[in-house]
Amino acid sequence: MRGFTLIEIMIGLVILGLLMALGLPSFFTFLQNTQVRNAADSIQNGLQVARAEAIRRNTLVSFTIAGPDSTWSVDVNDPALNIEQHAGSEGAANAQVAVSPGTLPLVIAFDGLGKSNLAAKTTIAVTNPVGGSCGTGAGNMRCLNVAISVGGQVKMCDPQVTTAGDTRKC
Repeated sequence: MRGFTLIEIMIGLVILGLLMALGLPSFFTFLQNTQVRNAADSIQNGLQVARAEAIRRNTLVSFTIAGPDSTWSVDVNDPALNIEQHAGSEGAANAQVAVSPGTLPLVIAFDGLGKSNLAAKTTIAVTNPVGGSCGTGAGNMRCLNVAISVGGQVKMCDPQVTTAGDTRKC
């Protein structure tokens, strides 16, 4: 006869269950790291949109990050007009942000030359407390920073990278 016996199916299910049990922790870490990457990418893109719109319109354009949930918006100051906004729950529900130096809410205005109103380089740290602490050990999160210079340049970097000359270094 053709087909599988009940014993063969049960052995297959046990093997499948073992493989899933071994891979599930890595998959969870992957999902949490993806939320950090999505939030950092979103913030970096929002900052670049604000800077580009300020140059294009030759007027002040503000990037505002409202709270720790990575929600942000890009607005023209005069006349008041919302260009773009992003909710933190879109693709990065567990991601949290912190600003250094400064506190939230953070408002960065770019002028017609693309320069920011910042007095010093500002860093937006993106973490994921649900996924664990930041670090390079097994099961740790790969947290990211978005750095904004006084001149208006925006760069995403990895605070765990310490190798000189590596473009991911903060």
